[in-house]
Amino acid sequence: MPSAPEFTADSASTARELSKFTEQAMQFANACCGAVATVANGSSDRRSTATHPDLTALLSVEMTSGEGPTPSALDAGEPVSAQDLLTEDRWPGYRAVALDSGIRSSVTMPFTRSELEVTLSLYSFQPGAFTQVSHQPVYILGEHFAERLVRDHYYRAALAEVDQLEAALRSRPVIDQASGILMHVMGCDAAQAFGTLRRLSQSSNRKLAEVAETVVRNMGHGLEKELPRLAPPP
Repeated sequence: MPSAPEFTADSASTARELSKFTEQAMQFANACCGAVATVANGSSDRRSTATHPDLTALLSVEMTSGEGPTPSALDAGEPVSAQDLLTEDRWPGYRAVALDSGIRSSVTMPFTRSELEVTLSLYSFQPGAFTQVSHQPVYILGEHFAERLVRDHYYRAALAEVDQLEAALRSRPVIDQASGILMHVMGCDAAQAFGTLRRLSQSSNRKLAEVAETVVRNMGHGLEKELPRLAPPP
């Protein structure tokens, strides 16, 4: 299976999907006072959304220190919970910020597909709020969300590739015409003419199709100074 495409062009769409995911997750979890969802793809920056600003600050502590239920869940590949932060001895930085916000318990669930990493964290003001039974429906929701996110991004990547191929097909005739003109002007073969077009493109920092259109429009005139320098040796 190929690598999941980077989350760049459709970052706004990803943010909307994450926000909707956190809202849906809270509906499945009893005693949940807030939720945070994150997504990252390989080396890309981890995007996140939270239902409350305090939870954004809490996630920032985890990501900055590398300690907390989110990094632990990603490392373990399975849910990590804190049943009562008053007695929790892991992640002291996370524990202090969480308790300062009134949070007593949390659970973080990772969902990995190819290089895509999604996490969902749920928080409660009550200790022991998240047991295996209570967060199982949320876990299923997260599995479906990760699958859909990957599928949607592969679909967008496929559309982008189709657009690129169509653009290449549209530009091919004019590139062939320009190559023919250069073959006549330079007295060279097709490969040498195409190589000259490519060097013209690189030296002028213009797309190959744009250079080809200029050559065709001017029938090769105006390149007298460029061609001797760019033409391949005989």
